[in-house]
Amino acid sequence: MEMPPLVWWLVLLSVIVSLAERAEASLCYVTEDKLKASCRGRSLLFVPYGLPVTLQLLDLSYNKIEQINATDFSTFTQLKGLDLSYNNILFIATDSFSSNVLLEQLNLFNNSLREIPSQALKPLKHLRELFMSNNLYPRSTLDGVFSTLKKLEVLSMGGAAIQTVGSQDFLSLNEIRLKKFALKRAPSLLEYQKGAFSKLNTTALWCDISLDKNTKALPLMLQDLHGKPLRYLRFRNLFEFMYYTDTTDIFSGLAEVDVEELVFFRGKFNENLLRLALLNVQKSHIQDLSFIAIDFARSPEWKPPEAGIANLTLRSLVLQDISNPDILRFDWTFTWFAGVTYLSILNVNFNVVPCDAWGEMRNVVVLDVSGNRLQNGYIYNEACLYRDILPKLEDFNLTHNELTSLKTVATLTSSWARLSKLDLSWNLVRDFELPCTWTPSLVWLGLAYNAVTMEIFKCLPTTLHFLDMSHSQLERLDMSYFELAVDLQELRLSGNKIKFIPSEWKCPNLRVLQVDGNSFGVISKGSFGNMPHLEYLKAGNNPYHCVCDLYEFLQETLKSGKLTLLDWPSGWTCYHPEPLLDTSVAAYAPRVTECDVTVVVAIAVSITATVMIVCMVLCWKFDVPWYLRATFRIVRSKYRASHSQPSKPFTYHAFISYSCSDAEWVRRELLQRLEASTPPYRVCIHERDFTPGRWIIDNIIENIENSRKIIFVLSRHFVDSEWCNYELYFAHQRAVGLSFEDVVLVVKETIDLQALPNKFCKLRKMLSTKTYLEWPSEPSRQPFFWLQLKSVLGKAEMVNVDPNNVVSDTEPVSGGMTDSTLELDNLSEESMTVNAQIS
Repeated sequence: MEMPPLVWWLVLLSVIVSLAERAEASLCYVTEDKLKASCRGRSLLFVPYGLPVTLQLLDLSYNKIEQINATDFSTFTQLKGLDLSYNNILFIATDSFSSNVLLEQLNLFNNSLREIPSQALKPLKHLRELFMSNNLYPRSTLDGVFSTLKKLEVLSMGGAAIQTVGSQDFLSLNEIRLKKFALKRAPSLLEYQKGAFSKLNTTALWCDISLDKNTKALPLMLQDLHGKPLRYLRFRNLFEFMYYTDTTDIFSGLAEVDVEELVFFRGKFNENLLRLALLNVQKSHIQDLSFIAIDFARSPEWKPPEAGIANLTLRSLVLQDISNPDILRFDWTFTWFAGVTYLSILNVNFNVVPCDAWGEMRNVVVLDVSGNRLQNGYIYNEACLYRDILPKLEDFNLTHNELTSLKTVATLTSSWARLSKLDLSWNLVRDFELPCTWTPSLVWLGLAYNAVTMEIFKCLPTTLHFLDMSHSQLERLDMSYFELAVDLQELRLSGNKIKFIPSEWKCPNLRVLQVDGNSFGVISKGSFGNMPHLEYLKAGNNPYHCVCDLYEFLQETLKSGKLTLLDWPSGWTCYHPEPLLDTSVAAYAPRVTECDVTVVVAIAVSITATVMIVCMVLCWKFDVPWYLRATFRIVRSKYRASHSQPSKPFTYHAFISYSCSDAEWVRRELLQRLEASTPPYRVCIHERDFTPGRWIIDNIIENIENSRKIIFVLSRHFVDSEWCNYELYFAHQRAVGLSFEDVVLVVKETIDLQALPNKFCKLRKMLSTKTYLEWPSEPSRQPFFWLQLKSVLGKAEMVNVDPNNVVSDTEPVSGGMTDSTLELDNLSEESMTVNAQIS
């Protein structure tokens, strides 16, 4: 079925409206919890749709909204704060806020309302703050709706169209206790009806009312305020276009007003109006008096009075943002400062303090002269007498001036016995001269935002408890000062150029330290070791080297909890090494072996101990000590041999190594057979042929080296013999050195190779790889054994014998013998039976 064109248009229109609502809502910033939304300054023409219904605060200020309709806020049932200021609202529907019964704050300031929207406010029983001044309604009359707003605390109303304040305008507020009521009027109020302010019940009254054309209105206002619980009274633009020159005392009713603080904001003042105000203030209950941003000028025909304002007693007097410094001496004296406790002269453009001014401030406890143009020679005049002045002064604020010399200020204040706090921040302090004499009572000194060097410490007082040198281009610290300033408890050095934290920094009572924004990169565990009472540290925004020292400092600090890092971890960033650039220091976690020396030592000790244990086990298993002793004896023997006569090679055909338990078999069988052959073999045995008186090792080594062959008679007794072990070892060393086979193994009785001790690894290897002769127990097989042995030994050729050597106890041994090639008998393998064990 085809849809009619009208339906299509309605669907299209609804889609366009929906898209428009979403677009408008997207112009606003909504918090994640959907409780606050800001549509400030979005050039909106009407309240946007599509905002969360859970909103509690909605800001629609600085837009172009012209009217508030009944449905604009109907969905925001939880709304508590609504800001509609700085729009162009002309009309508010009666039931605009009927769904917003929880609304507590409503701001309609600076719109174009032609009437007070009383009926729209009727449902707002919880309203506490209502701002609707700077609108265009012509009357200030409040109807009975306002009497129902029992929770109302702050009300601001009025505008440029109000020229008359009626006596019954504020009657509906009579039973409502306000904390603040503000009334704005036309540039010049034409009429104030007596009794208007008497209906008010407020502790603070802000009157933006100009009396240029109706000076008589002020006494009426003050009279209506008699007996009211007023604590704060503020007049804005009291005289906006002209200076008051009449002699009538328009402040005459001020003495009866129970007010503690009086503020004159903007407007024109001359010495006449100022004098009238001060004369009445000194009769009143006023404790705090302020002149802020007023336009002060002297009258050309005015003459100084005979007496100044001598009886003015104030807790505080504030002169602020006044371009003409003549106000300080408006009647040519400074007597109006005599009874002031807290005196603030802020941004008044004065640059000279006359000598008589110091003497008049005899009751001043706190003196604030910040934001002026004071220089060294203007604040301190050597012609003035500065003794016995300011006897009660405790706090002196000289910030935002043009002072350069620290010594000048020290000299000025040196005799002020009660001065404890001095603030010289935001000056040009850079020079100092010695000596700098300070009052001993000074415990607080501010030098932030100056340009100082390390030498400035020579001029600082050592009695300080607090010292602020932040942002002063300081590059180094003088450690000697901190050793003298033993009472220093708080030190601020933020924003300087300090390149390192000294390890010897001693400050015994320091509790708070701020060194953030400097140029040092390392803090170690011992950096603040000499500050036992340090509790708070601010050290972020430095180019940190993320190394072990910094890591250990942070670990110890965070673990102990004794030192609180004020800007941790957001302000701590790594600048070195390069891979960690811009990484948070909190994310830096080195390996344990990088920083923990204890772990490294433990690992090293463990590895060393393990290696030693393994070596000891291996030494025990392979009998290494035995080999070491044997090697030592060879070396010692070689050394002794090098200092004695050289050895004679091949003096014997064979050297027989055997155990003493086998001596009878060797003499009866082996020795008898070899020496009785034709020609006989020359054989060396220890019992007969070792040289008496010589070292046994020397005898063994020398005779083994002088023998062509070495015969080992193997038996179980041989394995148990220590000397046989040596002879076997030396024989093996000789075989390795000469590179030919000269060892003959004769197995007298069967030996279990696996049962041999570890130190006989060479013997085990020989028996496994070398042909050996086995002594047969059957007599029938023994002749073949001798044939095999002689075949291995070779022919017994004659050798030359040195008459100095003897090979037997009856026959001299021929000397000068040279090596000769011994030829083995050509025995066929078929006629020999050799038991071989080859692996």
